[in-house]
Amino acid sequence: MKSILFLCTGNSCRSQMAHGFAESLLSEEFTSYSAGIESHGLNPSAVQVMQEVGVDISNHQSQTLNEFESQEFDYVVAVCEHAASNCPTFPAKTSVIMHQFDDPPKLAKEANSAEEALGYYRHVRDEIKHWITSLPAQINKESLC
Repeated sequence: MKSILFLCTGNSCRSQMAHGFAESLLSEEFTSYSAGIESHGLNPSAVQVMQEVGVDISNHQSQTLNEFESQEFDYVVAVCEHAASNCPTFPAKTSVIMHQFDDPPKLAKEANSAEEALGYYRHVRDEIKHWITSLPAQINKESLC
């Protein structure tokens, strides 16, 4: 089975959503993990909107890359620009893919209500789900970081 790590700045939202969808939808093809350049804790709004679509990420923990330094991955997916630009060097066998998603907490700062803020999270969640479902077919077509 192939292993995949979803990498983001703080491992609180986008990488956690991608990890949750990969576990839910691609568990027969990939063993999935997520980490951040830093650890910002699990975002409660990300947990909530994932629960709305039947994916429970409440047991996930915000981790840093340092916690995976002895582990090898077949694929590392940087889901934000900061992670891509700070992407460390991985062994040659690891394919590093960049696929940027908007940052829901940053977008939610513009919201006039809690419900409007959750709308940003839902939008990004749905984009991530769509991309994850197409990942096996597209994994070799993505830009390397």
